[in-house]
Amino acid sequence: MSALLDVKGVTMRFGGLVAVNDVGFSLAKGEVLAVIGPNGAGKSTLFNVITGVYRPTAGKVSFDGADITGKPAYEVVERGIARTFQSSRLFSDLSVLDNVIIGMHTRTKTGVLDALFRPGASKREMAACVEKAEALLKAGSGDLHAQRYRPAGTLAQADRRRLEIARALASEPKLLLLDEPSVGMDEVETDALVADIKRLRSKNPDLSVILIEHDMRVVEAFPTHVMCIDYGSRIAEGNFETVRADPRVQEAYLGKAAAHA
Repeated sequence: MSALLDVKGVTMRFGGLVAVNDVGFSLAKGEVLAVIGPNGAGKSTLFNVITGVYRPTAGKVSFDGADITGKPAYEVVERGIARTFQSSRLFSDLSVLDNVIIGMHTRTKTGVLDALFRPGASKREMAACVEKAEALLKAGSGDLHAQRYRPAGTLAQADRRRLEIARALASEPKLLLLDEPSVGMDEVETDALVADIKRLRSKNPDLSVILIEHDMRVVEAFPTHVMCIDYGSRIAEGNFETVRADPRVQEAYLGKAAAHA
């Protein structure tokens, strides 16, 4: 099976700091990859390289057969890669529904001139966007759809994370990158998130997913390929059990003395 995403020898330096060091992997359509590692290991920096936030110092990123290395973030989204962030990037003063509609901006066709001179077409497209946004909100767990007119900034933390995922899905991605989606959630909320992602995958079997996650229950919940990064370098790769048992991974998380104990 040909790779949807192919990352080769990616290195990202900030002056003398090597945040990502010669990392490579590939991901096929419909696959899930979990990227784990201690804080500061370079995981989010790798996401930023893939999504066009950073141009890598070295290496190449290919997506769906095209070289996207260093392409601007808006073009990466247009090509079919969407993401969430560790910290909330929601428009807090806008409604839940409006936040999802904003996620469709790369797929809409009408603009300011259409609103002025072709208002009928603009209204029809907006009505279609509202319908699609409501469907995305209904598809998740919890009561996001019931809260669709609330300002996003008033949502509970778990619902904010769900809204960020719904907004990312609004761009109709082929690849979804989730940066610590369970952060700030308790066990019950995390279980609901896992159920959301499983439901999403069952409805969109061709959607590929990469997630950065510290909660190993989330990582273990999927038939996932796992890659562990430490100090910017890939130190282990394989299924969950193989990576969890790797002494280098245990040292990265626990320290050498605790890992050997």
